[in-house]
Formats: sequence, C-alpha cells, structure tokens
Amino acid sequence: MERTMYCGEVTSEQVGKQVTLSGWVQKRRDLGGMIFVDLRDREGIIQVVFNAEKSKEAFVIAETLRSEFVVEITGKVVKRQDGTVNNDLPTGEIEIEAITISILNKSKTPPFDIQDTVEVSDDIRLKYRYLDLRRNKMKENMIMRHKVKKVFSDFLDSNGFLDIETPYLTKSTPEGARDYLVPSRVHEGKFFALPQSPQLFKQLLMGAGIDRYYQIVRCFRDEDLRGDRQPEFTQVDIETSFIDEKEIQDLMEKLLVEVVKETKGMEISRPFPRISYDEAMNRYGSDKPDTRFELELIELGDIVTNSDFKVFTSTIENGGVVKGLNVKGVAEKFSRKNIDALGEVASIYGAKGLAWMKVTQEGFSGPIAKFFNDKPIAQELMSRMSTEAGDLLLFVADKPKVVFDALGALRIHLGKKLNLIDESKLAFLWVDEWPLLEYDEEAERYSAAHHPFTMPLEKDLGKLESDPENVYANAYDIVLNGYEIGGGSIRIHQRELQEKMLKALGFSKEEAVNQFGFLLDALEYGFPPHGGIAFGLDRLVMILANEKNIREVIAFPKNGKSIDPLTNAPSVVSDNQLKELALKTTAKTDKE
Repeated sequence: MERTMYCGEVTSEQVGKQVTLSGWVQKRRDLGGMIFVDLRDREGIIQVVFNAEKSKEAFVIAETLRSEFVVEITGKVVKRQDGTVNNDLPTGEIEIEAITISILNKSKTPPFDIQDTVEVSDDIRLKYRYLDLRRNKMKENMIMRHKVKKVFSDFLDSNGFLDIETPYLTKSTPEGARDYLVPSRVHEGKFFALPQSPQLFKQLLMGAGIDRYYQIVRCFRDEDLRGDRQPEFTQVDIETSFIDEKEIQDLMEKLLVEVVKETKGMEISRPFPRISYDEAMNRYGSDKPDTRFELELIELGDIVTNSDFKVFTSTIENGGVVKGLNVKGVAEKFSRKNIDALGEVASIYGAKGLAWMKVTQEGFSGPIAKFFNDKPIAQELMSRMSTEAGDLLLFVADKPKVVFDALGALRIHLGKKLNLIDESKLAFLWVDEWPLLEYDEEAERYSAAHHPFTMPLEKDLGKLESDPENVYANAYDIVLNGYEIGGGSIRIHQRELQEKMLKALGFSKEEAVNQFGFLLDALEYGFPPHGGIAFGLDRLVMILANEKNIREVIAFPKNGKSIDPLTNAPSVVSDNQLKELALKTTAKTDKE
C-alpha cells in the first residue's frame, strides 16, 4: 500500500504530479476508448480517467470494475478540459490520468446504492450499516461526532478536568428508567446492572478530592424508544466541587460556544437566556421549549371564569386551567376539517377537546363564539390574546398537565406546519428552579424530577418533610431548539439531608441503606459541596448535524424496537450458557 493522499485532498496544486490513491469505485462510465471512474474515500471523490492508448493494461483492468470494488490507482493529476469541469465536486477542476491500477477486493452488488439520496428502509440500512456508513452524509455525521467529542475533551482538559472511568458493572439502584441487568456466574442468583449514568460514582470522586471530573461515557436505559432516544447512549459526564450553579452554567456556556464555533463555524452569543421551570411550562407548555419562534400559551382562566361556557367554568371550579394560543393571521387557511385535525393532535396528550374561534372584523366566529361575544369578555379576550382580524384562537381546558402537554405539542406542530421555525438558528436556553419531586399517581408516591441526589433550594429546605410537593430544586437543564441536551444540579453533600430526601421519595430507612448505603456512608467523611451536568452527546450531535433522529449520528444503533438488525441482537443464548448462570427462561424461542 503506497497511498500518497486521500481522494478529496487532491487539488490543483498537485497538477503534473503523480499520486497514488486508494478507495471504492463509486461509479464507472465506459465511453469506448476511455473509461471514467469516480473513486471515493473518506475525504471525498475524484474522477479517474483510463485511456486505452496511454495505458492499455490499466484500461483492461478498468473494464472489469464494478461499484464498490476496492482499488489502488497510480496516476498523474491533470486539469479537466474546458466544458468538463464539475462544479458540484471540490475536486471537479481536476482528474487523474491512470497509469496503473490494482483491484484489492471485489464487491457483490450492494442492496442499495451508496449515495445520499437513496430511498431504503431503516432496517435495511441498519442491517447493512457498514455500507450505509459509506454514504457521504453518514460519513459527515461521524466526522461531526468526532469533532464534538474532541472539543469537549480539549476544553475540559484545558480547564483542569480529569478524564476518569467509572464501572460498567455496578449495583442496581432506582434512578428512573429500568436497568439492564447482567447475571453473575460467580455469585449465583445475583446481578450487576449497567449504569443509567455514572451519577453516584462521580459524586464519590468529588468526595475523593478529585475536584474536577469528566468522562465521555456509555449509559444504558431500558425504556421505550423515540427519535431522540436509544437503549445505549453516550453522555459527556461532568462534576466539580466548591462551585455554585451559576459558575457551572457560565463554564458550560463557554464550552458550548466553543463546540458550535469549531463544528459549525458559527458565533453564539452568551450569556444564554434563563427561565424557571414554571415560566417555561406557562409560556410554552414544555420544560424544553423551542424558542426559535413565538406562539406562546396565554393564561385565560381569570377571564373565561365569568363566561357562560360551562366547559371552561366547570374546569376552573374543579381546579383546572384554561389556556389558549393565538395563531396569527391563519384563520382563512384553516377549514373546519383542518381544525379537527389539530384537535386530534391535542387528544394524543389527553385533551378531551379543542375549542376554537376565529377573529373577524365584527368579533368572534366559530362554535363557541356565542359565549364570548358579550362586549366586556370579548374586549378582555382580545386584549389578553392581542387579536387581530384573521387570527385563529385555540383553547384547551383541563388539568394543568393535560393543558401544558396538549398546547405545547400543538405549538410545535403549528410551528412546523406554518414554517414559523428558523431552521438555521441555534437557540440555547437554561431552564432552572425545577420542582424537586413529582407525584406518581400510579405508584402513589413521589419520584425525583431529576434524581434522588439533587439539592433542594435553600429557601425550601424546611418544607421537605411537611410540604414536599412545593419544594424546588437547585437543578438546571440546558435546552437547544426544543431538545434537552443536558441536565444538571447541585448535589446533596450531607447524610442527614440525603436521608430526608430518600424518605420523601418513600424509602424506609432500611431500604435507603440497602440501596444507597455506600453513598450515605461516604457522605459522613467530609464530602465537599459539589454539582455538575451531563450532556447527551448523541442528541447534541443530531441537532448540529441537522438530523431528526439520533440513529443518524450513531455508528451502530438499534432500531425502534431495540433490535440490532446487523447482528440480530438481542438473541437466544445456549442452554449451557443459561446453566452456567443458574438461569431459566420461560420465553418461547423462534423455533418453538
């Protein structure tokens, strides 16, 4: 192998020089006495010309080439003739006059064309992922991922953070999602768990005096999948001691500014906007709002409570809320059928109905207009919702969660449908002051909004036992374009407070010791105040690469059913393997 450079690196500066290139045949065109081959490698494509008169031996071999053959070519760099320049290629002004060629390996006909515009099912792409990754778009995504990781590592290293590994085989602890369990052969009947995150270990590293830690680490959660989730994912895990949340946020902003600059060539201004969790929910119906467009939720309960519309008044009487959206200037574009379709979107999130009116020069029109054309209420509504003739008003009345979820989803749906979103923009946002706990109605107990080790706000410490539902946390999420790309908090660093937190979550003293005894014990040995954050690397790269699914930025992901079509994992194992682990399975195999 004597490759002198990559195909995509050949420029006009090499004209007249001899080069040796290696790569894959993208396509071949036979024009009789001349054969043109597009040769592709990681860095790009260049055209190679085989001329029967100049190199008969190379020409004969070129006649046998097919797509995806692996070849090595030596030739002379020449300028293309006038009229043959390809402006779509960085190398389009030059080509290689082939002197010799060696076929290093042949290829079967691929199941799909190796090109960006290929139309093929996701499962076929994943089954032949090694071919899919040859496509330029996928290659660029992998390069983007590499660059993002490198910026993280370089920045954190330059700011005194130490890259330290934590265990993959650890104890199963209740942190939110289901654990992936690993049976122990040595200790029959016992199991390791794959980490949902290195949370407890990075806190222990703070107790060990490491002071600043980071790790680009694989994490595992057995949860239902969607476009921005995978069962195994990568996060950039960061923890630091003797620092408050504003200092952490400031440092992380500098880091993200550097990531965007190095990967997208864009300058991002800081400080990033900050809003509380409550404000995010009330304005956007989401704890991860997309702020690239307006269309905010409008509180209407105090106005409509005086109306004759019983759906609204009874909701308020029963402790619910009424909120609306003013979709500016689109009333004529939305027929009754179109609005019914919006109602179907809202119903997915539990809304029992979507009330609506259109604004006309005379007032309101629509199914509920008769309840609101009374002059005082009409004026109040118009003022609160900043209405103009041609606006479409949408309303949901229900429990707060249903209203937030339904209108928040409608907001995003309409933002996309009406092209309100500036896709070229990167809108970072901090969402802080989260509720410490959330009540799980099915389990009839509280769960941690972030995780069980989050520090309550100092002003709310006295309410942890008496009024846990109204305790807020020293927690913060970083949001980008409607996606949570990172979450963090200041951590509890004293045993007494950690025990109170676990008690609020429904753990008995014995359960707390059984699950988290090693952490509770450690907190008695002079733990420093500490906090941190973890970034979802896959999700961040997905956004920077302008993709809609994180599978597009992961080399070997699972499909929507948590299956790997490439290796057929998960798969049945042999009876001998189960016997070694003292396990039996009641699931039927494919053969059965």
